[in-house]
Parts: sequence; C-alpha cells; structure tokens
Amino acid sequence: MTEPKSVRSGRRAALRYLAFPLVAGLLAACSRKPVFKGTDISGSSLTMTVALTDDTGRRRTLADFRGKVVAVFLGYTRCPDVCPTTMGELKLAMQQLGQQADLVQVLFVTVDPEHDTLPVLARWVTGFDPRFLGLRGTQEELKALASQLKVYYGRTGKTGDDIMHNGNVFLFDRHGAIRVLEEMGANSTTLAADIRELLKED
Repeated sequence: MTEPKSVRSGRRAALRYLAFPLVAGLLAACSRKPVFKGTDISGSSLTMTVALTDDTGRRRTLADFRGKVVAVFLGYTRCPDVCPTTMGELKLAMQQLGQQADLVQVLFVTVDPEHDTLPVLARWVTGFDPRFLGLRGTQEELKALASQLKVYYGRTGKTGDDIMHNGNVFLFDRHGAIRVLEEMGANSTTLAADIRELLKED
C-alpha cells in the first residue's frame, strides 16, 4: 500500500529535524576552540628551532618530538627553588595524565652549561621522571634559543653561582607549534589540564 504524499513529506521533515542536532554537533566538534588555564599564545612568533644536545649526547631539535605535546622549561640543576619545584609539578602532571603521558615529552634546557654537564643533567632530570630529557647547548646556542622564546637568564651576585632566569613553561602541540605559556608557579593540575587540551587535537 502506497503511503499518502503528506505522510512521506512528514517523515522526511522529521528525519531532517533529527539529523540537524547531529550535524550541528559534528560541526561544533570540528570547530572546537581549546580552553586553556595558562595563557593561549597560539599563533605567536615564539619558536624553538635551535639544535641542542640531550643528556645522552644526541643532537636534538623540536622536530624530533613531532606527534607529542612538548613542555619546555629553562633552568639549572643547582637552582634552589623554582627549578626543582617546577620539575616536581611537571612530574605530578605526568602522573595525572596516566597513559596519555606517553604522548608528552618534557624538555629541561639548562642555562648553566658550564656546571650542568650531560651526566649531571641526566641524573637530575631522570630523578623526577625517567622520560624527561635534559638539553644542553653552547652559550651561542642558548642565546639564540633565548631570543626565539623571548626569555632572559644571567648570573647574579659576586660569586656568580646564582642565575636569574625565566620560570615559565612553554607548551608546544603535536605539530611543533607553540600554544600555551604557563606562568612561573603553575601547578600540576593546570599543566595536566592544558596538556590534555592539546592532546584532544589532531
């Protein structure tokens, strides 16, 4: 028995009505804008193209970690407060991420290459998490990196043992683009939340 034309038209209208929320939801998902707890610096000119030496002796660039979210922190192993505290928060963030932590690479760049030899770096960074990598460069390479990230560092005091440095953590997405600036003092909950946001992206 053939359905009346009015019934067929009503059914098509109902299907269109039901399909609309699904299509709208898919479009919203595709255009979803991440919400970060740190400062969103997507599209910034800040970058990191300088090659540095990791604590195993291998030359590294940011491109080596494509496919992972990368957290970059500049400091030095003898730092009495900010550096161990920040590295501790990054360690806790990795724990909070669970299995997703395997898609994250934490890079600690020393601004004290005279003291922070590769063995010193290796012992220090792996003491927080065996997946962390320490990076070391020449003074020229460090100056180039500091210029690219717009950060500062320099020795203070008569003995030169103390080094003033920027305490921010920079988050790069899995394509190597800088996305988030975490202010000095950012805790593990903030770090983990922003890393999760980046991991949601393709």
